[in-house]
Amino acid sequence: MIMIAPQDEPAPGNIKVTRWDWINLALQTLISDGIESVRVLPLGQKLGVSRSSFYWYFESRQDLLDQLLAHWRDTNTRALVERAQRPAESIIMGVMNVFECWADERLFDPRLDFAIRECLGAIRDMYRRHGYDDEDAFIRARVLYYMQIGYYVLDLKEPVEARVSHLAAYLRSFTGQEPSDAHVAHFMRFIAAR
Repeated sequence: MIMIAPQDEPAPGNIKVTRWDWINLALQTLISDGIESVRVLPLGQKLGVSRSSFYWYFESRQDLLDQLLAHWRDTNTRALVERAQRPAESIIMGVMNVFECWADERLFDPRLDFAIRECLGAIRDMYRRHGYDDEDAFIRARVLYYMQIGYYVLDLKEPVEARVSHLAAYLRSFTGQEPSDAHVAHFMRFIAAR
């Protein structure tokens, strides 16, 4: 989570935007137009404020970009790494823990996912903890992660019900093991509780 500083309140005078207004607009711009479009003057124009408002909250453009990176780490990376690191009785349960991120976009926003290496490393380490050798853990992590990113990139609109109807086959594919009915029921409870 981004730490709240005293400057998070609107600057004194006629400035009517907060630090969060700048960050939210910068995130939207980053997602829609790319990092090169995250510039102080255009953001200020969209917010209807002067550049001095920006410098009340941020030291520089790089400071804003660092805050965006911190926001990303506090959302996507934290959720995925936490789930990949959760103790799990089997690799099937471990993979289903990671699936939670993709079943709930409050945990993982695919539009913000920039640091692939950190997420891949967490998933790779999950496979290692369950006895997979280094190469197999690395490749399985890539297949699991890139498959999900492919869903986002291709903008597939498969209903969650249709996708989870193949849960057992996905788990066999990602683990090489046969999931039990209890494994499937465990994840279905997570889906039902969203």
